[in-house]
This record gives sequence, C-alpha cells and structure tokens, in this order.
Amino acid sequence: MKNRKKEIILLGIIIIIQTIIFVVVGNLKTYIHMDEAYSLGLASYDKVEIQDNEDFYNNWHNGKYYEDYLAVNDDEIGEYKQVYENQKNDVHPPLYYLLLRFAMGFSINHYSKWPGIILNMIIWAIITIFTYLILEKMIKSKKRTAILTLVSGITMASLTNVIYIRMYAFSTLNILITTYLHMRLQDDTKKVNVKLLICIGISALVGSLTHYYYLFYLAMIYIVFAIKYIKQKNYKNLIYYTVAMAIAGALSLIIFPYSIQHMFFGYRGQGVISNLLNVPQFLSSLGQYIFKLNYFAFNNIMFLILIVIIAIIIYKLCKKQKINNEKNEYIKILLLPTLFYFILVSVASPWIELRYIMPICNLAFILVIYYFYQILNNIYNEKKIDIIILITLIVMMISPVIFRIEPEVMFSDKKEIVQKLSSEWNVPTIYFFCSENNRFLDDIYLFSLVDESYIAKDMEYNNENMQKLLEGKDISNGIIVFINGGQQNDDILSILTEATSIESCTWVKRLNACDVYYCK
Repeated sequence: MKNRKKEIILLGIIIIIQTIIFVVVGNLKTYIHMDEAYSLGLASYDKVEIQDNEDFYNNWHNGKYYEDYLAVNDDEIGEYKQVYENQKNDVHPPLYYLLLRFAMGFSINHYSKWPGIILNMIIWAIITIFTYLILEKMIKSKKRTAILTLVSGITMASLTNVIYIRMYAFSTLNILITTYLHMRLQDDTKKVNVKLLICIGISALVGSLTHYYYLFYLAMIYIVFAIKYIKQKNYKNLIYYTVAMAIAGALSLIIFPYSIQHMFFGYRGQGVISNLLNVPQFLSSLGQYIFKLNYFAFNNIMFLILIVIIAIIIYKLCKKQKINNEKNEYIKILLLPTLFYFILVSVASPWIELRYIMPICNLAFILVIYYFYQILNNIYNEKKIDIIILITLIVMMISPVIFRIEPEVMFSDKKEIVQKLSSEWNVPTIYFFCSENNRFLDDIYLFSLVDESYIAKDMEYNNENMQKLLEGKDISNGIIVFINGGQQNDDILSILTEATSIESCTWVKRLNACDVYYCK
C-alpha cells in the first residue's frame, strides 16, 4: 500500500510536468489545420460545411460570420443534436465531437483553441496512467517505468496529439485502455472474469464510436485471443469473450448505424479498397509512415536505436552466441495489433499524415525501447543498461533542438501572417476562389480575424467585375488577396491593378491551399 502511494504521487508529478509542457506548446500554437476547423464546426454548427450557406459566396462578410463556424454562440447553448446529424453526413463516428461540443461550451461566442487542447490534456493525463500500467507489466521496474512514461508523453508525436484538435488523443486512450484490459485478461488463464469482459466490451464500444481505424487494432487483438483460447481448448472463455465483443459491436451499430455506410460505401471506404489493390503505392506509403514514426514518435533517433539492436544481434551471431530474449507473455498483445494497425493505416489513410498513426505511437515507443532493453541485456549488466537507456532518452529529448523538430500542428511559420491580418493588415480581403480546389477551411481562421472579406467563387476576371467587386470599399490602405490553386495568379493580379487604384501586389506567403498577396 505504501509503495502504491509513492507510485500515485510519482504519476501525479509526471502528469504535472507533462501538463506544464502541453500548456507552453499549446500557447505557441498559432493556427489551425483544416480538419481542426472541421472538428469545431461539426461539433457546433448546424451543417457540415459553412460553404453550404446560401450567402457564403460572392458576398461581403465580417469576421464573426466565419467565427460562427468555429464557436458556440449563446443561442446554441444546450443544443447537441447537430453533433449527431453532422457526423451522419460526414465520415466519422460522433463520440469525440460530443466531448468537444461540451468543452466548447466553456468559451461562448468566440473561437478559442483552448477548449480542444484542454480536453486533450485531460485525456492525456489518463493516457499517462495507462501508459504507466502497461510499462509496469512489460518492464517490471518502477524506476524505468516512471522515466519512460514521462518521456513517451513529451515526444513530438505526443505533443502533436495533445495540441491537435481532433479525435486522435481520445483514440490513443481507447487503444491503451483496450491493450491494458487485454493484458489483465491474459493473467486470467482459467476462469471467466465477467467484470473484466464487461470493461473490454465498454472499451470496444467507446473505441468504435471514436474512430473507425480503432477497429483495425481491435480486430487483431481479438484474433490473438481467439487463437490463444482455441489452442488451449478453452472454448468457454472464447464464447464469453466473443459475446462481449459482439454485444459491443451491436450496441455501436444501434447507437450509430451510419457506420456501415461510412466504412463500406463512403468515399473513404472505397478509397481503402482501391489502395489495397495498389501494391507499389502501399509499399511507398509504408516507407513514408516508418519515417514519420521515426521523426515524431522517437524525435528522429529510432533508426539509431534499431541500428544498435541489429549490430548487437549480428555480433552475437558472429560469435555464435545465443541471443537471450526474456519470454514475455504480454508482447503479442502489444506487437501484433500495433503492427497490424500500422500496416493497414498505411493502406487506408488518404494522405501520409502523422495523425493517422498517432494512436499507436505510444505503443511503438514502448515496443522499441522494450526490445532495446532486451538486446542490451545480452552484453551489459543492469547498471550499464540504465546508463545507455538514459543517454538515449536524453538524446531523444534534445534532438528536436538539433533537428529543429516541432509538433506538426504548432504552425509557428504562420504566426506572422496571423498577427498582421488581425492588426496591421486588417483591410478588405478577397479570396479569388476556384471551387475545383475547395480547401477553404484551411484558411477560415484568418478570415475570422478581418472585418471585411469576400469569397469570389469561380469569378470571370475582367475590369468590370473587379471594379464592381470593390465598389464603395476603402482600399486606401490596400487589400489582401488570397488565390487558391487552378488559376493564373499573375493574370488575376494584373487585371486587379488595371481595374483599380491599386499599383502593385506583393507576395506574402504560400499557405497550404493558396497564395496570399498584399496589394496597395
């Protein structure tokens, strides 16, 4: 009991340290990704796309018009129906958006990044507890467990997970809870533990209502246990276990039956099927995701660790010495589902993005460090191993400074344009918009900062239309121009200067979906 108290205090200290770091990094976040805008809109707006508003295009709007998509207003307090309706019409299950909608209720009438980040910080505190519990079972050393728990929570992947206002932190938690509960199930070799199976069923239900990729992990962990029970001829446990999973699946479909449409008949589901048939693309994606894992989950030193592991193995083989590898009854529970998830996500994800593998980054970290311990055990004593691992972790912590790595969605490069648009450049702003390249939500935050803006959809560019567009507008301090893809920027700017008193246009920045110019 005394030792457990010390562990609780230690965990509390780890969570406090992590939280302080999360607050600092969250404060440095200066922009939002398109999908973060979707998160906020899907949780609070009355439709999936703000672009679906009849008055959206070809009208002048103030910043509040766009901010309305990113915030909960007074007249929306207590309304949650749109969460379910929006997800029905989108491609994700609704549970995370329900939590986000509740969190957004603490910041009424204006956009703030903090409700989403604080929600993820709370989730990550629970993730830290389950990371500790999993490491405790894997490594069986309180000191090593505490150090690795702390470090795993402040890698670039973890920091990204926390400040990215999406469901991936919650999905990470679902996967870790599912893993830990199955480790507990591994301990019950004979009897049927009904309470534990109920917890596993609840975990599966919550996970399936958070993100569909969770089902990749769940499917493999189910296969691992089904094979185990069949080998043991423990058919009673297999039946109970299968029933728990089946009930969770049935409840998930009852709560959100649109999952079937999303997974098998939506554009994402169809994309997965086509990707499965494209072997070269799959191998390319797999390689790129391995580099993503190295860069963010290990702060760019995973390959170094793997080289050391391989070198020791080769050394032992050359010396014709046996490679000792401690048998661990839990390793399959972590390794096979994590690999399966990683491989299938490489096929399924529509883009090569860190976010899709973030839910298994903690487990990947645990597995690589675990095997590192095991291999080092073949040539060094415990004291030397601790020194080597500590040096490795220190290098991991300082490598972001060396390699200039930052969380993927901190967007420090956009800090200047955000500041200038909200103050110095708060002038009429026009988005010359090509609807064939619709990624407006990438830039909606910027439009929420300016007093006057206009989205000119598929406009015919001539002097008359340009003059009509700016009629009655004070452009003495200039205008800001956004131009998205599929258009001739120079031609548009040339017509703009010919038709108005504007003399020149200066390129400001390339954003994800468009170029920005300051014209005066």
